Formats: sequence, structure tokens, C-alpha cells
Amino acid sequence: MTSAEHMTWYKKSATVWNKIYEYLATCPSCCDCWSTSGKEKIQPQRLHIQHTCMEQYHQRLDSTSSNAESVRSYRERMDSDNSRTDSVSSASGLSSDSKRHVTPIIDMKPIEFWTANKESVQPRSRRRHPSESEISVENFQRELYEVEPEEEPCLTDEEKLAQFQLGQLHFGLKYDITTKVLVVKIIEAKDLPPPYCLDETKQDMAHSNPYCKISLLPDQKASQQTTVQRKTQEPSWNEYFSFDMEYQEAQERTLEILLKDFDKFSRHRLIGKVLLPLNTVNLIKGGHMWKPLSPGNKECQDLGELLLSINYLPSAGRLTVDIIKAKGLLQTDLVGGSDPFVRVTLVQMEKPVKTRKTTCKKNTIDPVFNESVSFNLTQQQLLAASLVVTVWDHNSKSKDDFVGRVVIGRYATGPQESQHWERMLQSQRSPVAQWHSLKPRADCDQVSVASIAVP
Repeated sequence: MTSAEHMTWYKKSATVWNKIYEYLATCPSCCDCWSTSGKEKIQPQRLHIQHTCMEQYHQRLDSTSSNAESVRSYRERMDSDNSRTDSVSSASGLSSDSKRHVTPIIDMKPIEFWTANKESVQPRSRRRHPSESEISVENFQRELYEVEPEEEPCLTDEEKLAQFQLGQLHFGLKYDITTKVLVVKIIEAKDLPPPYCLDETKQDMAHSNPYCKISLLPDQKASQQTTVQRKTQEPSWNEYFSFDMEYQEAQERTLEILLKDFDKFSRHRLIGKVLLPLNTVNLIKGGHMWKPLSPGNKECQDLGELLLSINYLPSAGRLTVDIIKAKGLLQTDLVGGSDPFVRVTLVQMEKPVKTRKTTCKKNTIDPVFNESVSFNLTQQQLLAASLVVTVWDHNSKSKDDFVGRVVIGRYATGPQESQHWERMLQSQRSPVAQWHSLKPRADCDQVSVASIAVP
């Protein structure tokens, strides 16, 4: 476009805009800020436009101040109005001198927290502790903590004999309904392994001194044992053993026969065992059978059991120990069983004070004593006292043989011994009886200083 054409277009556009402003200034329907009379002309300014719109803004903001969306929509309308007024003022050619000072408008945007993450924050709940009823023994689920025992492989008698090679045992069973007695007959054994195959510390490496111990599981009721056969791998006993019980009880038990090798100078070694559930046998008809020996727990050492009763009289200051009986004692004599007696030693603060002993019972491993020994103790001395109970086998020509020991009292040798002593302290003036399993001297010395103090 040439300069002449440009000037012509500019004049026409200026004439058009002047006519528009004249019309707006003389229009009676316009607001007072534009005109005060029909003849007076007031040029529109941006301040007037903003003033009118600000009044509308404050009215809207007061009514909808809690709504953020209305504020955002208002800002959009304000931006569009400002753009229109800017275009009007620039077209009219208003000078900067005629513009009055305008107070700046502060755009107060509502503060919005958590704009990045709209997830609601929940208060942290306090941890609830279980009540006593919820942790009681009744609510304990034992099956969650039980470890299933390893099942022995199901082998036939021929497979056991070929795999273990421990020999065979010949025995018989019969139940007498009239007398309600189960009779077990131990007849013989054969093909027993030589001692060096089981224990290299044996004195006689070529011959065994076998004997059998018979029990009825699960509680080893009235355990009994045969005599010892000297230096043979083909022992013969032909001995009978009776167990008084009902037929139904016999059907629920398991016959256990332990075949051991006697050794006077060391602990007796287990050769093998036979386990026979009695519900698999016709006990009324009875009969004899050969069974292969299976390996047993070599770490288990059975020294026998001792029945004790203890009682304290506070008024007399006297502690009484009743030695009632023992059963299944370890046999220390090769011929004729054992000659056991019991020695009770009072230990006060790791020092032996007094020792009492029973009479000697001849030729038995199941002695019945029914004897009492007593010690004078005050209440304060009783709390620091220990009883070292030792079973010995009497020898007339040599030193007595140690059989087994337990320690009851402050320096007890186990939980069963501690429990017996606590029961006595809680029920004074009343005798408290309990069975105790005898332990080796080395095991007692490891856990009790009272045992170390007694030779």
C-alpha cells in the first residue's frame, strides 16, 4: 500500500471512531461516568471502567469467597475486559497526561495446599495391645508350633535284618483274662554284633554281656529287666515278666524291649530295640515270635528312678527326707544284680554340712527303702540349702560304685528338682513326694555347685 492510500485509510478510520465516541457520549442510557448531560461530553477513561468492574468484583467475591472456581472465572473475565479497554484507549489516541494515577489492584489468589497430591491424609491410628484373654493359654494354637516327628521308614523284618545287622530277639506274649495279667517271656537272642562294632572303649572287644529291659510305652509302666548273660553273642534267658492291667489298656500300649550290653567300667551300651504295638497281636491266643533289632537312641542313658518325699516343720526347724523306693537302677554287678543304698548330703552355701544314708538292699535293682533322714534347719538356712541325693552300689571287696544322683534345693540339677523344692516350700508341714530320674555325676557337676562339693 502506498503512502497516499495509507493516509486515506487512516483518515476514514479516525472519522468512524469519532462518530462512535460522539454517539456514546450523547446516549442517555449510558452510565453517569460517561456523561452528566446530553450535551456535555466526557471522554471515557480506563479508570472509570475499572472502578465499575471492581464494585461488581467485590460484590461477587463477598458472596462466593469460599468458592475457588468463581475466583478463577472472575480473573478470566477481568483479563478479557482489560484487553478490550486497552484496545479502546489505544484507538482513541488518549494522551498519557490525561490519565490519573490508579491504585494497583492486588490479585489475591486463594492459597491451595496439597495441590500436587490430592490424596486425603488420615490420622495415624494407635496400635492396640492384645488383652489378657486373647493371650491366654486357652487361645494358644498348639498345632501351629508343633514339629511333626520324623517317621521311621516302613521296613519289613527281612529288610531291617539286612540293613541294620543287629541280630534278632525271640520272645512270647499272652494275656490272661481271668487274672488280668499280661505275661512277656524273653527267650533268647542270636547274631548279636561284637562290642567293637558299637563302642571302641569296651574292655572286652570280642564278647558282650547282654540283658533286656522290658517296658510298656508310653509311660514305661513297671519297667523290668532280665539277668545279665556273660560273654556271649547268643544269650538265652527263658524268663517271665508280668504286668497287671486291663485288656483294653494293654491294647493301647506298645511293648518296648531294649537289649543292652553290660559293662562295669563304663556306661551300658544299647545294642538294639524292638517296638511292638500290642493292638497288632492276638494277646488272648498268644504266641512266640522272632523280631529283628533296630538301632536306638545311643545318647539316652537310663540310670533308674528314685521316689523321694520331703517335708519341713517350721515350729521344730526340721527338714525330713523320706527315701521310699527306686526302680530300674543301673546294674553295676555282673552277677546277682546290685546292692544299692542312698546317701543324702545337706549342702549349705556350697559347703557340705551333714550326711545321712539308708541301709543297703541286697541283690536288687528295684529296692524298697521306706526310710527317713532329717536335718535341723532354720527358715533362713532353708532358703540357701541343697540336698544332694546319690544312689550307690555297695561292694564289700572294693570301692562302692556310683549309680546316679539328683540335687534338690537352691542349686537343683533340673526343672523337676526345682519344682519339687518349690512345692515343699509352699506346703510346709505336709510331705510332698515325687519321682526323680537319676543323672550321671558329670551332668550334675555341670549345672550344680552343690554336686561339685560332694565327692
